[in-house]
Amino acid sequence: MKNHLFLLFAFVLLWSCNGSETKAPPYAAQKTALANEAAVVSPHPLTTQVGIDILKKGGNAVDAAIAVQFAMAVAYPRAGNLGGGGFMVLRQPDGNTAALDYRERAPLAAQRDMYLDSTGQVIEGLSRNDALAAGIPGTVAGMEAAFKKYSTLQDWEALLEPAIRLAEEGYPISPAEAERLNSFQEAFRTYNEGPNPFIRDTFEAWYLLRQPVLARTLRKIQQLGARGFYEGPVAEAMVQESRSRNGIFTLEDLERYEPAWRTPTRANYRGYTVISMPPASSGGVALSQMLNMVEPFNLHEKPFHSAEAVHLMVEAERRAFADRAAHLGDTDFYDVPVDSLMSRAYLDRQMANFDPAQATPSDNIIAGDFQLLKESFETTHTSVVDAEGRAVSITTTLNSNFGSKVWVRGGGFFLNNEMDDFSAKPGVPNQFGLVGAEANAIAPKKRMLSSMTPTIVERDGQLYMVLGAPGGSTIITAVFQVITNVTDFGMSLEESVNAGRFHHQCLPDEILVERGALPDSTMAQLKAMGHTFREIERMAVIKAILRDKDGTLHAVGDFRNPDDDAKGY
Repeated sequence: MKNHLFLLFAFVLLWSCNGSETKAPPYAAQKTALANEAAVVSPHPLTTQVGIDILKKGGNAVDAAIAVQFAMAVAYPRAGNLGGGGFMVLRQPDGNTAALDYRERAPLAAQRDMYLDSTGQVIEGLSRNDALAAGIPGTVAGMEAAFKKYSTLQDWEALLEPAIRLAEEGYPISPAEAERLNSFQEAFRTYNEGPNPFIRDTFEAWYLLRQPVLARTLRKIQQLGARGFYEGPVAEAMVQESRSRNGIFTLEDLERYEPAWRTPTRANYRGYTVISMPPASSGGVALSQMLNMVEPFNLHEKPFHSAEAVHLMVEAERRAFADRAAHLGDTDFYDVPVDSLMSRAYLDRQMANFDPAQATPSDNIIAGDFQLLKESFETTHTSVVDAEGRAVSITTTLNSNFGSKVWVRGGGFFLNNEMDDFSAKPGVPNQFGLVGAEANAIAPKKRMLSSMTPTIVERDGQLYMVLGAPGGSTIITAVFQVITNVTDFGMSLEESVNAGRFHHQCLPDEILVERGALPDSTMAQLKAMGHTFREIERMAVIKAILRDKDGTLHAVGDFRNPDDDAKGY
């Protein structure tokens, strides 16, 4: 593993010392890979290689996923960051499954109306920018919990070492990352005082980005485990940074953070079993609802991207998001009626007013009444399958690009802005246009609702597919569409990932569609049915692995992120 990194750094140094002479870039993203043993798909070639190296060293899929998460904290700072949190879904070779919730939590001093003014109106931007927008990070605690329960390598230091080397020695930023860093310079300067590695007049492609402060933090974690992050100098630096910018972090918040092991959601769809993340993620419930709402209408008999197929899928999406707004939140604080929401009887009732020829206005969609039972786009995902058939689907986020934009001077990482994923006020949308209610109201120590949807699919009781994505609210619908592209429309995994996407989240009452995704004839028919459209450039960025019956692994990164990378052996 060290040899891979040493050769990379040596090549980068040689490349950078040749002036303006044209040389090959020091690395390039590979969008597809075939493998017989194991595979990794992540948002960056350097982090994918870290995962592959760990697998070859004897680590399992969990070990590889952990090493990739820490490497992303260096090489993918806009999302894969120590200052955030996320979810992991795991399937063991014997079919046993688990779900790890290391979502951020609201600080102890958080209050239900903390983002409202004296008249009860939401203060624009307060839950998205600066330190008050940050929840208590969960990534480091989550990775330690996964390591203690499932690691076969049993070498925590080895899992941190690649990230430390990347931070200390630097890595060359890709053209896409340089462009993104340049676009956020104003925000970095607004919400930070003094120099940091991300403030610079201009970033150029392949600039060697070194992060010595982050390297020291990673060393602390390597030596002390999660205590090196949640206690001592790093914790004190987080609290100081938060307090200096009107935040509310305390050392007690950090010391009391704990991840939670949960039971994954399971849905049967046309002979496949879909295993996903339960609340505080909305992904598993909503994905199950969408699949089971379309199943009785024989989606597989409809032409791909026909008006008939898109209309059916949009109407299912609309109804699932209505339930998301009304019922989903942190189950440690709210009695989410998961079983009822996923039941056949309830889903049939929700689709009872489905009209194959006409759009259902969102105002006419009523979330179920269960009183008796009483997520930027910049997230990132990694999919891993190891040689024993163990699978990990793991999604991590800061919420927006670079989260709150606040860089912890004594820690070397950005704080998230996940507090925006709470419902600041019932019926008022967050940055993704999502609305919420009491289930997702702010409360101390509560986890905010997420759209992250790390998912594993079985076929005939065997591992079949591992997938997930960044993309805010479009994550759920992208996972839904990739699964149906494969299972209903007979597409290859590469075709399924690269196909154009559409999205409906009930409110606003419109179909988001990627530019050029749907044929003009389909768009015209859907408009005649009463649908309205808003075109955007891209939606969620899927990272997926599919295992054929002969055991061959097909790993696919998404063209929507230039740095998505798939490797295997």
